[in-house]
Amino acid sequence: MTNHVYLLASPELETSISKTMQSVGRRYVQYFNHTYSRTGTLWEGRYKATVIDSEQYLLTCMRYIELNPVRSGMVKKPKEYPWSSYAVNAEGKTSKLIKAHPIYRKLGKSKEERQTAYRQLFRIPPGKSDLATLREATNKGWALGGNKFCTEIERLSGRRTIAKLRGRPKK
Repeated sequence: MTNHVYLLASPELETSISKTMQSVGRRYVQYFNHTYSRTGTLWEGRYKATVIDSEQYLLTCMRYIELNPVRSGMVKKPKEYPWSSYAVNAEGKTSKLIKAHPIYRKLGKSKEERQTAYRQLFRIPPGKSDLATLREATNKGWALGGNKFCTEIERLSGRRTIAKLRGRPKK
């Protein structure tokens, strides 16, 4: 996108994503500043991360991310956006950066079956409530999943994972 980046990653280690983002923040910003004779920060703020229940939301997140350039009017079809994984997942393009997630692999027994099933997911765009849920979880750093998943993440992390009810508590 022109003003932000989405990465959907499954880390091998607990600290993998934070270490990767820290490295990008150091190395790429130095490279960019040197290349374009500038100084200072490049990013507007710290990266935002959301833990997701992949069984329930991985494919929804993939659709959300890969349809974002379409929603913003940058392209007509997701395969037209050069920085998308759509061409890999839906058309079999090879990439050293993208590794098929186990949930994606469950879409079919063969590569062709998975690609066909993945393309079918894009026939109907995510609904407004799915978009709102994804955006809220991402912007607020909340877990994205069912109640059981969110409760477990809250227990493990010691952080709130969903919105509190609005208004005063009932007596």
